[in-house]
Formats: sequence, C-alpha cells, structure tokens
Amino acid sequence: MKRHILLTFALIFTICLGVNAQVPLNTLVQITKAEDARRFDSVLERFLKSPNAEIRNRAALAAGRIGDLRALPALTELIENDGETAATAAFAIGEIESIKGAAAIERGLDLMLNGKGRPKELGLAMNLVEAAGKIVGANPKEDDSKKLGKLILESVESSKMDWANKMPRTDRAFFALGMTAILRSRPEGADVVVAKFLTHSDVRVRTDAANTLTRLRAKNANETLRKMIVSEPDGAARANVARALGAAEDKDAIELLLKAATTDIDSRVRVSAIRAVAGLKDAKAADKLIERGEALLAIRGKSKFRKPVENSELLEVATALGRLIPNSENEKAIAFLRKLRVVDGYASSETEVAFARVAPKTYLAEDAEPVFMYSDPNAAAAYGQGMAEIATAKNDGLNAQAGEKLTRFVSGMASGVKAKDQAKMLRAMPELTRSLAALKPDNLDEILRGQLANEDVFIRTAAAELIGERPLTKENFASLEKAFTVSILKDKLYNDAMLAILDALAKLDKKAATGSLLMALNSRDYLVRKKVFELLDDKELEKTSPGIPLMVKMAREKKQDQVQSYLSAFGTKLGQLLNSDLDYRRALSRKNGSVKAVLTTEKGSFTIVFDPEEAPLTVDNWVKLARSGYFNGLEVHRVVPNFVMQDGDPRGDGNGGPGWSIRCEVNMLGYDRGAVGMALSGKDTGGSQWFVTHSPQPHLDGGYTVFGLVDEAGMKIVDNIVRGDKILKVTVVGGRLPRKGTKSKRLK
Repeated sequence: MKRHILLTFALIFTICLGVNAQVPLNTLVQITKAEDARRFDSVLERFLKSPNAEIRNRAALAAGRIGDLRALPALTELIENDGETAATAAFAIGEIESIKGAAAIERGLDLMLNGKGRPKELGLAMNLVEAAGKIVGANPKEDDSKKLGKLILESVESSKMDWANKMPRTDRAFFALGMTAILRSRPEGADVVVAKFLTHSDVRVRTDAANTLTRLRAKNANETLRKMIVSEPDGAARANVARALGAAEDKDAIELLLKAATTDIDSRVRVSAIRAVAGLKDAKAADKLIERGEALLAIRGKSKFRKPVENSELLEVATALGRLIPNSENEKAIAFLRKLRVVDGYASSETEVAFARVAPKTYLAEDAEPVFMYSDPNAAAAYGQGMAEIATAKNDGLNAQAGEKLTRFVSGMASGVKAKDQAKMLRAMPELTRSLAALKPDNLDEILRGQLANEDVFIRTAAAELIGERPLTKENFASLEKAFTVSILKDKLYNDAMLAILDALAKLDKKAATGSLLMALNSRDYLVRKKVFELLDDKELEKTSPGIPLMVKMAREKKQDQVQSYLSAFGTKLGQLLNSDLDYRRALSRKNGSVKAVLTTEKGSFTIVFDPEEAPLTVDNWVKLARSGYFNGLEVHRVVPNFVMQDGDPRGDGNGGPGWSIRCEVNMLGYDRGAVGMALSGKDTGGSQWFVTHSPQPHLDGGYTVFGLVDEAGMKIVDNIVRGDKILKVTVVGGRLPRKGTKSKRLK
C-alpha cells in the first residue's frame, strides 16, 4: 500500500511538473517576436529571471540567437548558478561568439575536467565544448582562445579515458561536438588526440574522427587509416577514411584508394576515394579512372532516367582527371571527356574545367556549339568556366586565345540568343562575367563597369564583387556609387547587389564611401543596415572620420540595428518583420512530427518530417511556400555526393529566393544523415533554399538551422537524386508521426 501511495504521488508530481514546465503561448510569442526583431531588451531580461525553468531556457536560446553582447552577464549567471538552464546558456554564449564570453566557458570546462560535470550534466558538457569552439573560431588570435583550445582537447581526450569503448549514444554526440570544436579552434596537438579514436568500437566515433583528421589535413595516422580502408565495415566511416588519406597526401595509399575508387560497393566510398586519388596527383592513376569512367558511361546509357545517378560519379572522375594529368593532352582522357560532354548536354562545369585542364590546346580548338549553348544557361556558364580555366595554365598565348574566344562567345549572345530564351540566358551572365575577369582582358574595367549598369541584379552583383578586387580608379568608384543609387531604387526582391556594392566601395576607399554607407543605414532591409554597421566598425576609419562613432551610436539609438516592421509602401519585403501575431501563434502551436511534406521527384517520393518546436518560423515559412506551389517543378541545383542535396532556388543557379529572408533558428539538433537544413549565404539570409545531408556532417551543427528529417527509406531516394533532377510536386500534410531515434538531440 505504501509503495502504491508513493507511486501515485510521484505520478501527480510529474504531471504537475510537466504543466509548470510548459512555456505559455503568449510568453513564447513574446520571446519569438524579440528573436525575429533581433531585439534584446527588458522583455527578454525579465524572462531570463523567470521562476519557470523552461521560460528561462527559451529566453536564453533567444538571447544567443540575437547575439547581443548585453546578454552575456545574464547568461553567465545562468551557467554558474542555474543547473536547469546552464546547458542552454552555454549554447547561447557560443552563438554570440564574443571573446567576452570566453571566461564563463573556461570556468565551466575547468569544473567538468575536475570531475564535476559528467556524465550527470552531459548536456552542459556538450554545449560548453561547442561554445568554446565557436568562440575560438571567431577570435583565433586572442589569448583566451588559446586557453579554450587546450580545454577543448582535454575535454575530448577525457571522454576516451572515461568511456573508452563504452560510449552510449549521448556521449557519441558529445564526441561529435568535440570534433567540431577542434576543427574550429585547431589547437596544437589536435591530430594526436583525434587519431586515438580511429580504433574506437563505436562506428560514429570512428567516422567523426576520420572526418576531423581530413579537415585538419593531418598526416600522423596514415598507417591506421590504410588498414581501415580495407577492414572498416561501415560505408560512411570508410568514405571518411578515404578522404583522410587523400588529405594527408599519403602516396603509399594510392593502390588501396584506386581499388576503393573503382570497386567499392558503396558509392560514398567510391566518390571519396576518387577525390583522394585526385589529391595524390599521381598521373599513373588516370588510366584506371578513365576505365571506370567508360564503364559508368555504359551503365548510364542503359538507365531509364533523364539524369541517371551515375552522373555525379562521372563528374567526380572528370574532376580527378583534371587534377591528375593537367596539360597532358592525354588522348584517352580527351575521348572520355568528349563523350561525357555530349551525354551531359555540355551543362556541367566539372567536365568543361577538366577538359580545359587536361588539354587546353584541344579545348580551345573545339567548336563552342553556340547554337546549343545560346539556349541553355547552364551550358553557357559551364563553357565560360572552362575557358577561364585556361588562365591557370599560365600560358600567355593560350590565355589570349581563350579571352578572344570567350569575348566573341559573349558578344554573340546579343544576336544568337532567341527572344524566347533571353530571360533564362541572363542566368549565365554572372558566371560568364567572372570567367572573363579570370582571363584579364585589357578592357576588363570597362567591361565590368558596363555590367554594373545591367538590369539583372546578379550580373550587377558579380560586377561589383570583381570591381572591388580591381585597383582604385575614379571611374570604378564612380560607377559603384551610381550603381548604389540604382540598387536603392530598383532592387526589391534581392539585396545581393547592394551588399556587394557596399563591400566594393569600402574595399576601394572606405573613407570616400562613408556617405553611401551612412545613406544605406536608411534602408528598410535589416541585412543591409547590419552590413553597414560592420563596415563602419573600423578603428582606422575613426581616426580619419571622428564623427562616425557618434553617427553609428545615434543610428543604434534609433533602433536601426533591429528589424523593422514591414511597410508595403516601400515595395519590398527584404529584411523586415513579415509575421503577424496570428503567424507566430500558428507556427508556435505546432508540435514536432505534427506536419510533414511528401516530395515527389523523378526518382520517387520521400518525406520530410518537420521539427516546428525547434525551428517554428523556419518550418512555417517552408510550409507556406510549399502550399503555394513554390517548390513544384524546381530543379535540384546542387548535389555534392556524400555531403548534401540542395533545392529551393527558382532561378536554378544557386542565387534565387522568395524575395524575403528569414532569421536563423539555430538549435541543438544534430546534422546526422537525413537532416534537413536551411541554406545560407550568411547569418539570417535563409529564404527558400534548403538541403538534406547524405551523411553525418557534425561541422554544420550549431551553424545552420535544422528543421526536419528524412528517414532511411526516403534517403534511398535522396541518394539517387543528381543535379538537374526535378522536384515535381510537394504535398504538405498534418498528423503526428512516430520518431524512432534517428536524430541526435542534445541534453539540456
């Protein structure tokens, strides 16, 4: 009877605790609105002191996402005195990335290394290590960064001593974050510590260790890695082992890698081994890769698909040949690359660049196929990149020929492109502009100034970026100032040109650019104003323009460092608050797994199960776009085998978006295989482009918003998708689905 009473009491207590722990919707809306506005004020400060631990947790996460230094004292207090919210506070300090947060993270790591933190407070351990990595990565030259780097290594090594060969799943996640912290901080002796984990019994630990050694370009574990390429049973781990051997430039591994590149049953391993072989630059490997390429072409020819899965591997072979036998005019390679060009419709830059590297003279002598290339922007852009590659041969004669031929090709577009193709062919011009610049024609500045006046925002973006790298001249600076005025008036859907112009003006002459920079502080677009604040934060500029700090202070007092509410009168949605209270409530009312999307592709269907509790506004934005038909018919514009598949660009060139941006909702979900994340060109620049990870990518953790998951059945479809495949239709449906431990969620 006594036992029954105790159990009943415990049940009631648990239920009450659950109710009290919930964040009321009104409170959640207030916190989310502050995040959306990038506003840290008395509202969040009050919530950071709430008696409800879940409210404190949610407010701490918001403070980190906002990134305001004024939040650091309160977050430090939570780490040191509030066990229920310490882990989230540590994560938040990492998100702020300021060296001023280093002391709190140091103290936390010191305590853990002295035996006061694990395994009971594993979530705190994980977030402290990750935060340390972010702070060091953002402030590599600071003295405190060196201390943090050492603590990161000690923390990771202690995990091997404490739990060697006994790591449960949660400790595996700790190790993954530790590896990412090592990559960001790169402390002395990291390669030695990481190599110790290559023989660990947990396959994910081995996988992450090999990945880290790759990115460190470590050379101390080659013997162990050579054994693993033969004996490692797991495909993902074996693929990372191949990458590590390539990064180490281990010449003794060439035969093992060639065998893996041509015969391994796992495509991830083959692709990684092909890249590794390319990195070894042993010309003798070319023949076997050409044989493999010919075999893939034969398999491809029998496929029922418009874009067979073999395409990705074929492009890897082509790229490898370009690195292995440059300037060789190798006849077998030329024959293979010619076949690949034809079957791929001349549309892949990898093939064109490889051809130009292997046989620059032959490539220049080939027909440009102007009729075909004047109707396909991908083919035109790829051809431009091939011609630009001629510059790497450092042969003045060939360079001049390439410049003349590419100039003629671009000039011919005026009459060669049919009226029906003119709009889409503009998509090729940014890349063609960059290609012309690589060949350095005598009239380059004149060409770029002309492109800076183009109607297309991304042509102007490319021109501004390139002018920013040119010598300062009166004409170049004046053309940027004029383009700045045009951009303010015309660019309503994309801010890329404006941001590039501001950067270019500051690079050429920041003092002379201050007038334009200060004018840009009146932009409705938060990201433009943020760029200006960053450019004006310059001690050297203060010496020559002492009034700048006061003007910046006044701008902040006017809250120009926050996001402003959307006003339709300005004709743009860029960088403004677009959500109403109804939007916030809808987004915040969803539960993880309660909404999903079925994506029908040319290769089959797969399902994304969303995590709105972790990234409510990101999910809401994606769902709204999907329900409007936005994603239907879009081409997959980016596939990097064994890394990501990326979609969501209406232009198809990697530049497009919906005409607005959403803020990042970086959270504590991990980038395991099948994680769905938002693609970015910088913090808070997400819009419609999203990606799915083919394999674990722990270095993305805490840097990009995870907002969904594709299960293993769906990943079999995703693995077969190649660049150029289409998402035919997206259907959003409701309903809660069971989650079966396929995603690593960190402890709080």
